[in-house]
Amino acid sequence: MTDPARVYFTNMRTKHRYNLLDKFDRLLKTAGIEDIDFQNKFTAIKLHFGEPGNLAFVRPNYAARLVKKVNELGGKPFLTDCNVLYWGKRGNAVDHLHSAIENGFNPLVTGANVIIADGLTGSEYEEVQIDQKHIKAAKIGAALFHSDIILSLTHFKGHMSTGFGGALKNLGMGGGSRQGKMEMHSANKPTMDEEKCVECGACIKFCPQKAIAFNERHKAQINYDLCIGCGQCIVSCHYGSAHGSFEGSKVDLNEKIAEYTYAVIKDKPHFHVSLIMNVGPECDCFGFNDQSIVQDIGMAASFDPVALDKACVDLVNKAPLISGSALDEKSWEEGQDKFNQLHANGRWQEGLAHAEEIGLGTQKYDLVEFE
Repeated sequence: MTDPARVYFTNMRTKHRYNLLDKFDRLLKTAGIEDIDFQNKFTAIKLHFGEPGNLAFVRPNYAARLVKKVNELGGKPFLTDCNVLYWGKRGNAVDHLHSAIENGFNPLVTGANVIIADGLTGSEYEEVQIDQKHIKAAKIGAALFHSDIILSLTHFKGHMSTGFGGALKNLGMGGGSRQGKMEMHSANKPTMDEEKCVECGACIKFCPQKAIAFNERHKAQINYDLCIGCGQCIVSCHYGSAHGSFEGSKVDLNEKIAEYTYAVIKDKPHFHVSLIMNVGPECDCFGFNDQSIVQDIGMAASFDPVALDKACVDLVNKAPLISGSALDEKSWEEGQDKFNQLHANGRWQEGLAHAEEIGLGTQKYDLVEFE
């Protein structure tokens, strides 16, 4: 029987001469980051720099404290993420770096350089042989592959395709190169409801693959030979015409993300921090952030990314709902899973179960709380 993992947690309460950054420092130390041998090791700090216009991403101040800690322990830290598939300002390294700088992730603020892990166009990746259920060889960003240590710094929030975005999403989907992301998304295709289509053309404009066009009835229609399942049409459609297709695909997507996470941290020391703040309904990939569905809860850390995600989702599910939020509009009831209710049965449970099955971690955890 697997022993429970330890997940360390501190709330948002502060006092004179003990601010949130001080609590963050204490969290790192209490959770055991100093047990890792960082001496002269390339240390990838995997995080999401936020799409410009979105203000919910992890503040660079936290990244700066993590960089400082790694430097104190003798490591060589850098901040990193891989390019994305869809329309936006992070689809190539030039735009991605501009976006990171715009949102405060630069050496003057954080003390570390930003390296886009899969290069200029997303084609710089290494294959990691894992021979899992869906993925035989994962295509992860080269800079992550060549790192000695992996640290994840995650903003915990909702996600339209996976229910929530936590450490596994940050590492698995975020650590996959553009080709890797396509492999993960490939079975998760959206559909169009012609009756709801108002012919605005937003889905056509924002589709990165030019896979959507008006048909003979002047309604949006998807060419599935081109569709990569990125879900950009779902976000750009404000009328409910574009939506997820079948639940089985969400299970596959969550399982593939778990397998990619396995590849990213395979045979490397790793440590994970999640900030349960600004818990909006959507991820930080979009140039906006909606009102939070719950109050800011706190910060958590663990050597086990599966236990960390499970603890975070449990903490959110226990928290009171904020009136007027997107979830409140869906008539959420006490006892329901907030993320499945928010995103049409996001199937995150299967993702964590698969992560546990492949040896990535355990869903059993002891929550170690401190002030």
